[in-house]
Amino acid sequence: MAIPVIDFSKLNGDERSKTLAQIANCCEDWGFFQLINHGISEDLLEKVKKVASECYKFEREGGFENSKPVNLLKELIEKKSDESLVESVDWEDVFLLSDDNHHEWPSKTPGFKETMKEYRAELKKLAIKVMEVMDENLGLPKGYINKAFNGGEVEEEEEENSAFFGTKVSHYPPCPRPDKVNGLRAHTDAGGVILLFQDDVVNGLQILKDGVWMDVQPMKNAIVINTGDQIEVLSNGKYKSVWHRVLALPEGNRRSIASFYNPSYKATIEPAKELLVLQAEKKLLQVAENSPAKYPKFVFGDYMSVYAEQKFLPKEPRFQAVKAV
Repeated sequence: MAIPVIDFSKLNGDERSKTLAQIANCCEDWGFFQLINHGISEDLLEKVKKVASECYKFEREGGFENSKPVNLLKELIEKKSDESLVESVDWEDVFLLSDDNHHEWPSKTPGFKETMKEYRAELKKLAIKVMEVMDENLGLPKGYINKAFNGGEVEEEEEENSAFFGTKVSHYPPCPRPDKVNGLRAHTDAGGVILLFQDDVVNGLQILKDGVWMDVQPMKNAIVINTGDQIEVLSNGKYKSVWHRVLALPEGNRRSIASFYNPSYKATIEPAKELLVLQAEKKLLQVAENSPAKYPKFVFGDYMSVYAEQKFLPKEPRFQAVKAV
């Protein structure tokens, strides 16, 4: 079984209804799907691969070789310890790109800043298109999810209320003992919509589907979409955030560029009222008297405070914890 692949260009043709239904099924039953013909040029994607790989080689590799996961694994091997796994670390080199930390972006790799700035701009447009498809499939007004993420504002007028768009650039180098360490521990994503540009060749990303871990197959220049915890809340559980992990591997240096469109820290997140009305009507309930809401109303910043402590733990208690904040 493979992760579903969606031809995003077919939304603009005679197969629009069929494609919308396919995406709805992916959001409801998978939480992960791959987009092809998504509108981002092959030339730009090839440049992204080039600068990301060069950045790791020239600016990051030396630091990883002296990093905490490498040193902890060396200790465990040298001690011939009975410990089965190096806990609390991931076999990952990672850094964040955002509009707020541009001065911290890698500066020694030719073309890195210019290429990643262009890529992020294109990917942000794609994120908004994907959210609009989710709006349509859920029966919500166009732009509903994006507006909720921007603190209820239609336009991003106030910086402090703006949705956050970040890009995590990761590499998972070859690991001498992949049985002793995680590439990235299993988790769900805290935010909204995640758009991943992963390695063409090296696998390692897995999702938990019906109790079984399965690979997210590498596919050249596809963009992998997955739904985060906030989409689960806004959809009142119709769309689910899905557990996923990355395996450490003995060969290959897996590239992973994950961008995430998240709510503003000040945004209030709750199940969409329009959805609750529809669900109540189906069950002949009065919303005010017997709300079908399955999730609490909370401020995203409060949720992130809980998530920071519980990222790798079961997600359901997070919603209960944030309810008590």
